Amino acid sequence: MRKILMMLAMLLIASEAYSFESSYDVIIAGGGTGGTAAAIQASRLGVSVLIVEPTNMLGGQATTAGVSTMDDMSNIESGIYHEFMNRIRKHYGSMRKSISTCYWKDYGKAFEPSVGHKILADMAASADVMYYSEIVSVNDESVSIRTPEGIVNVNYKILIDATEYGDILPLAGVTYRIGNSISPNINDTMIQDITWTAVIRKYPKGIPEHLRVKTPLEGYDKALKNYRDYVARNGFDFKGRYPVRMPVNVATHNAYRAIPDSYSPGSYTGAKKDWKRITKCGVNWGNDYPGMYLWHGRYGIPVNYIESRDMRAEIEREALIKTLHYIYYMQNELKESWSVDENEYSNDILPEAARDLPDEWKAIMRHMPPIPYVRESRRILGEYTLNAHDTHINSMSWHNGEKSHEFTDAIAIGGYNIDLHGGDDDDDIESSLGEAQSSIERDKPLGAFQVPLRVLIPMSKDNILAAEKNLSMSRLVSGALRLQPITMMTGQAAGALAAISIQKGIKPREVKAIHVQKVLGDAGVAMSLCRYTDVSSINKYYGAIQISNLYGLIDAEVYPAFSKGSVNNPGKGGRTKGRFGVNKIVSEKEFARIIERAEKFTDGRKITLPEHKKLTKGEAAELIVNAICE
Repeated sequence: MRKILMMLAMLLIASEAYSFESSYDVIIAGGGTGGTAAAIQASRLGVSVLIVEPTNMLGGQATTAGVSTMDDMSNIESGIYHEFMNRIRKHYGSMRKSISTCYWKDYGKAFEPSVGHKILADMAASADVMYYSEIVSVNDESVSIRTPEGIVNVNYKILIDATEYGDILPLAGVTYRIGNSISPNINDTMIQDITWTAVIRKYPKGIPEHLRVKTPLEGYDKALKNYRDYVARNGFDFKGRYPVRMPVNVATHNAYRAIPDSYSPGSYTGAKKDWKRITKCGVNWGNDYPGMYLWHGRYGIPVNYIESRDMRAEIEREALIKTLHYIYYMQNELKESWSVDENEYSNDILPEAARDLPDEWKAIMRHMPPIPYVRESRRILGEYTLNAHDTHINSMSWHNGEKSHEFTDAIAIGGYNIDLHGGDDDDDIESSLGEAQSSIERDKPLGAFQVPLRVLIPMSKDNILAAEKNLSMSRLVSGALRLQPITMMTGQAAGALAAISIQKGIKPREVKAIHVQKVLGDAGVAMSLCRYTDVSSINKYYGAIQISNLYGLIDAEVYPAFSKGSVNNPGKGGRTKGRFGVNKIVSEKEFARIIERAEKFTDGRKITLPEHKKLTKGEAAELIVNAICE
């Protein structure tokens, strides 16, 4: 009876809200950070787009999985990610609330998952979305989609895999990496933990009875020991120094992943003075699964978690229960007046992982994220695989006196460290790519780094693209590229590539990177690591000048110089900004040299431009990039 009611609910949702075409230019599997950004960009370029999303939300790890505290170490906002965050700021600014609530500081970025979903849905309004649906088979030009109304077949020109697991890749016959092996010869190795997060809220007048739990779930004894090691009533304050002294107290725990609260008066930040005023946060610390439980004595989870739906269901159920244990611990051991936030999620359909939970826990489950936070996916095998050493070298561009090591085909900039939650033993890392556990420290990025276009394109298929955690990269690099800001940026690039490919009638791999970069530059995307004091992101020539940097078209007046660093760290400086000379007039001789350089990227086509008439360097950059892209 319960399954019948669930299906009726889904049918009602589908029939009332959506109608669909039999064919789309671009079909995107997964409406997560990458998939939604791809849909926004592709539809803005005028192609028809369908998102196929298994849940009732857009945003993936940033919303649907509850990780709405942005992991943005580089603080390089651009493109769709910048637009999204500006809308977040405007939303909370209208309520006079700060979004700088997380990570024990007053300059982080966070939002409520429900708010993130609504903003993304508005940004993606030009695309169609099939909620509660999943692609179950892939042919060369069509997919079969399981919807609440049954199986439907839809045609496509480009298919983008933006699922959390890379589930389209085996269906489409794409060769992929998983763990430290390549399909179909998959080894029994370990990958990163998952986490089923929660969004919890303080109830000053007492926890509502239906959100209070009195009976622990099976396995609570093990969880009790685990959580006592992380957070305790008499635990330690975070003092601004790492490593964090454990266990922390409740205020410190809640301030780590604090998010704004639309339903409580006032505002707070992540600064210590505000910790006791925080009323809403995410639970994403100490509840990795298996975490310290280990998996048969090993850190991480087995590769078969991705490959086997049965094992996936088993592990996700255990991950969910581990987090539910925390809710019981918080209410009954810590004696805190916190529970899940009734204003988040309100799932009419419980996830499969919640099957057979006792009735008193089902009210809690209705306000839990509908999916877990999945850190690692299948990854396409491309003609080029981005590895940690290449990322390390790339990040050294304009750093400590270095010159350019930039990727000519860069389409996004990331800024996170190599961060693996389990699966980081030598036996689990890809030695075939020259990597080992020691590479995590030796080859870590020295700040921001670029992502090249070629990692979005699989070697074995012509009309499939990657756009989430499934790029052509090593496991170590995936530890730096799995975070919300960069998956949104690479997703935007995938959407641009797909649309340009369709409009030009050529395969994605035949699209020149500069055509994608032109679209992204016009959209304000940061692509070059070379920064100038006289060219900000709002400069009208920003995109063209970045492309000029990447291809060496126009010489800068002054390139970023050596930074000596601080007194305490002599020689440990970083990038400084150069000066492009954006308003300087280009001589006729220099302009002729610029044209000569540009013709190296036109496949022998001569560039014919109007007679030189006192162009500035900014104008010349725009003119020459447009000429290359004709």
